[in-house]
Amino acid sequence: MLILYIIISLTIGSVGSIFLAGGLLFFEDKKLEKVSSHLLTLAGGTLLGAAFLGMLPKAIKAAENTEIILGFTLTGIIVFFLLEKLILWRACENKNCERHKSATAPLILIGDALHNFIDGVIIVAAFFTSYKFGILVTLTVFAHEIPQELADFGVLISNGYSKKKALVFNLLSGITTYFGGLLAYFTLEAANKLTPYVLAFSAASFIYIALADLVPQMHRKTNLKDSLVQISLIFTGILIIYIIRKI
Repeated sequence: MLILYIIISLTIGSVGSIFLAGGLLFFEDKKLEKVSSHLLTLAGGTLLGAAFLGMLPKAIKAAENTEIILGFTLTGIIVFFLLEKLILWRACENKNCERHKSATAPLILIGDALHNFIDGVIIVAAFFTSYKFGILVTLTVFAHEIPQELADFGVLISNGYSKKKALVFNLLSGITTYFGGLLAYFTLEAANKLTPYVLAFSAASFIYIALADLVPQMHRKTNLKDSLVQISLIFTGILIIYIIRKI
């Protein structure tokens, strides 16, 4: 029964978010920009909420050693920083960038594939903790993947891909979620003691994405109205995680 829940959750977290993001592409540009911006801010709140209210407390409780768990979290943040530097999944628009523009789209897809692989590991590790926590993490992954996929679509289309071709390539990169999830399922089931450390490392992923990728995008809008909306959506995202934890 657990494997069925995991497969459904992996599908929601990867393919589901890609199709929803793909559907949003047919919105008018102005409306799409607004929806994407709000989803991005909400995702920032759910990521931070899941990391600090769900993953880290669960990991610390399971490992019974706060220092080791926090050490894994710190290591994870540094690792994800280095991965982002190495893979360069974000588009470079600076004319002095050493990376040729034609390489942008493949790098985006490689980075997204790795990111989806990690999401698969995160979801399975959460289900090994509890069914409810697995569902919570799946919803969080789904929420943060939508704006990420929209951004990826934008980069691919700007590099000459049609909407259909961009959707196909994003789906192919999304399949790696299943590889990460199934690999984690068979290895973590045999070594369940690794779960708290995987959760700590996964929490680092959520924290890094929220603070290094999403927050800088939020700061592009600085007027009072937009700032108040962003604050409200961040707290809404955190509140959603809190309520789900208490159900």
